[in-house]
Amino acid sequence: MDGAMSSQLLGFPPDARVLIVNCDDLGMHESVNAAVIDAIEEGIASSCSLMVPCPGAPQALRTLRARPGIPFGIHLTLVRDADHLRWGPLSAKGTVASLLDERGELLTAARREELLARARPEEVEREFRAQIEAVADAGLTPTHLDWHCLADGGRKDVFELTLALAGEYGLAARVWLDGGRRTARGRGLPVTDHDFLDSFALDTDGKAARYAELLRALPPGLSEWAVHPGLDDARSRAAEPGGGWRVRHGDHAFLTSARARELLAEEGIVVIDYRPLQRIWSGGG
Repeated sequence: MDGAMSSQLLGFPPDARVLIVNCDDLGMHESVNAAVIDAIEEGIASSCSLMVPCPGAPQALRTLRARPGIPFGIHLTLVRDADHLRWGPLSAKGTVASLLDERGELLTAARREELLARARPEEVEREFRAQIEAVADAGLTPTHLDWHCLADGGRKDVFELTLALAGEYGLAARVWLDGGRRTARGRGLPVTDHDFLDSFALDTDGKAARYAELLRALPPGLSEWAVHPGLDDARSRAAEPGGGWRVRHGDHAFLTSARARELLAEEGIVVIDYRPLQRIWSGGG
């Protein structure tokens, strides 16, 4: 991308290797909650993103209130991961009908394209606001907005809506597709300088070695990893019988390992959360 790297906008020198390690899916269920908090408090993760419509969200909100030092964003959720999960909207169902399936649930990831084709912009805004306001009503202040299963919102109007909401609420936004990054950087807003890493894209076999390789190869500038820690227990396996729990267990194991900390020190990598970005996005410099 043209001009100074985002890491420089944040005050780092040009050769600094800066990394956000954000744990997605806080609130999905209690085993994910436990692993996310552990990855931040005992591991190398720096922040997390909360899924407000999910069954583990009330516990996650209580945990965040009890641990005010944990930075977190809102994982704006219009998609549920599988048909056996019951995730409904926070808005009254009759006011967001274009976002729901025949049973009044959020559409599944398998119907993502259908969602993007039919979702009415005003209903997307209504549900996004409901999720943001639920966090505010809990007395909590997030750092950023991002999206669950919808890269940069999945549609240009959803992307622009979310950036407008970030501006209104004084938050940053996670932006990682090339077009969105160009748009944000053109507005002087810091976003990742490099390709975004989603841990679900990595093989579960040899994951720790792959993470070590990625840390050694991390380029100068701002990078972000979206990781998904979870525990290997009955709750996790029931929630993701297709094997997603293996991704989460591997993430948790690496993030909390001594080797992960050693690698950061050896490579001189600086791990940050979204608060420095939030200051610029919200006009605080």
